[in-house]
Amino acid sequence: MEQHSRTEGHPESLSILEGQLRECFGRVVYSHKTHEKCADILLERHSQIKLWQIILSAATTGGFILAMFSDGKVGTFVGIIVSTILLILNAYTKNYDLGELSQKHRQAGADLWIIREKYLTLITDLRMGMTPIESLQKDRDGLLIELYAVYSGAPSTTYQAYKKAQEALQKLEDMTFSDSEIDAFLPKELKRTSPPPNN
Repeated sequence: MEQHSRTEGHPESLSILEGQLRECFGRVVYSHKTHEKCADILLERHSQIKLWQIILSAATTGGFILAMFSDGKVGTFVGIIVSTILLILNAYTKNYDLGELSQKHRQAGADLWIIREKYLTLITDLRMGMTPIESLQKDRDGLLIELYAVYSGAPSTTYQAYKKAQEALQKLEDMTFSDSEIDAFLPKELKRTSPPPNN
């Protein structure tokens, strides 16, 4: 009861703190989803490059085989052009490992997910009015340090990934669920919505 009165005694301070926590929560939600989209984009690009490497390798071999059974000029020319493209592609993948970079984005997303949930819990605790404001501030400061650690080690995101994250969150509503959707995962004792009547 004493903790409740301490929290209730700072309505203006709590409102300011809640505004800051909501802002941080929103940024983390976007960052988490953007890193996930970055990972998806890079993984798809990685798969496409691997496919083209196989196709170009086959074309290079075919070009040189053609050179052996023809006058040699056309087959040799095709083989040189295709092998040059393949060489450039192989050099790109050697210096820029898309698979590894995708995994780093995936890890950053996982690290941000738990911080996102911590912010949500902190906002919930604040709204319940049972936690002293000093404790809330301490938890907030701890989350800022955790965020800094994640951001400092995470790879940069792209505008394309941000737009995909924006679409997923705003149009596809990746972060929102109706009561009936949540109830589908819960036992009947914990459901909020009533089952439809039997006809």
